[in-house]
Amino acid sequence: MKIAQISPLYEAVPPRLYGGTERIVAHLTDALVDLGHEVTLFASAEAQTKARLVPVRDQAIRLDPAPLKSDLAAHMNMLHEVRSRADEFDILHFHSDLLQFPFFEDIAQRTVTTIHGRLDLKDLPETYRRWPQFPLVSISDSQREPLRFANWAATVHHGMSPELYNFSADGGDGYLAFLGRISPEKRPDRAIAIAKRAGLKLKIAAKVDNADKVYFREQIEPLLDHPLIEFIGEIGDAEKSVFLANARALLFPIDWPEPFGLVMIEAMACGTPVIAWHCGSVPEVVDDGVSGFVVNSEAAAVAAIARLDQIDRRQVRRTFENRFSSIVMAYRYLEVYQRLIGIEGAAQDLPQTA
Repeated sequence: MKIAQISPLYEAVPPRLYGGTERIVAHLTDALVDLGHEVTLFASAEAQTKARLVPVRDQAIRLDPAPLKSDLAAHMNMLHEVRSRADEFDILHFHSDLLQFPFFEDIAQRTVTTIHGRLDLKDLPETYRRWPQFPLVSISDSQREPLRFANWAATVHHGMSPELYNFSADGGDGYLAFLGRISPEKRPDRAIAIAKRAGLKLKIAAKVDNADKVYFREQIEPLLDHPLIEFIGEIGDAEKSVFLANARALLFPIDWPEPFGLVMIEAMACGTPVIAWHCGSVPEVVDDGVSGFVVNSEAAAVAAIARLDQIDRRQVRRTFENRFSSIVMAYRYLEVYQRLIGIEGAAQDLPQTA
């Protein structure tokens, strides 16, 4: 099958540091190539991929040092390039939200759009009602709730390449980990409180966006002056595997309808159990008592930490391989592609790990 993958341009593919959507695009693209498909990736020029790369910007937007730049113009230029070459592909897979809708109306049936963000935003219902012909993929069933009426073709959970993550059978250094982004909805303050109550070291590896600098300075930075709390800052893939593998558990104490939560499966890939709040996608991703614990309070999180010896870290890794590997994700997307364009004999059997 000839497949176009169209990535956002905010981060490299895969990202050098923090970044979820572009990381998924990277892993999906490589897995589809490994399965024998002819894949073309539209992304910024520094992309590392097994696919044929069409560079549509000299570098990803976030780390571009240019003081003045237009993300809208960059994406419009990319969509023009995709549109001019659309006849080369059986299916066009967009990861760029909904900007492409007005330009691909006549071939909507040959497109798939994965929605990577939250959907409880003003203006979105009207837009999805205006362009109902575009097949959509959600990254969790929970993500769909604000727009149940939309043209959902499937839910496909994220997947990652198992080879990138080091498995640890014992959790190495035994600290608690918080990984991702410092923001009110991610609740790093809650993670800090849990660690203090449990009497365990917490390492925080997180990005601070410009929009969250005031929150970090006023709400989080004062909490870091404690012997159990260590703020590392933003890390990339090279450091992430070691960081997660050496943790006793990942804390994911969110306070918003998380569409997926990629860091949860990254931790599982290392064998590290996840202690996560019952919000958004969490109950779909964490098998309670198997790959971690789903909780509703700080007290429950502290109690879950005391029960971590009940979790088999090898089973956590097997759960990742069976449910959240990049190959599993690629098979699921192939089912969607083939169904939409009418190809028979859709999917092969999914790989399973005993």
